[in-house]
Amino acid sequence: MTTIKVFDPPMCCSTGVCGPEVDTRLAQFAADLAWFSGQGFKIERYNLSQQPEMFVRHAAVLEAVNAGSTKALPIVMVDDQVVSQRGYPSRDQLAAKAGLVPVGAPLPMARSGGCGCGPEDCC
Repeated sequence: MTTIKVFDPPMCCSTGVCGPEVDTRLAQFAADLAWFSGQGFKIERYNLSQQPEMFVRHAAVLEAVNAGSTKALPIVMVDDQVVSQRGYPSRDQLAAKAGLVPVGAPLPMARSGGCGCGPEDCC
């Protein structure tokens, strides 16, 4: 099972819907992570304010934070490989990094002719 780990900067919540203004970027990313979860991915999300020990346990994250302070965050990992720093990737970007066909891209179609539509095209 592929694991996506997100190391968020210090904040009160990761959904983007707390406080006086909604952070649409965070709300979209939370929805994207829910989509990945529905695709069978394991999602782990850590907030520097609430789980600082997780930032220390991952050498690449600790190194990035030591080099660039909290400006290096958020850091997104796929199977313990850093795929994004300093910003949240879009669903398509993260899907590509995770080895999925990006959302919205046409899926390859079988051309066997056995789908009932004719020898050249498939439904």
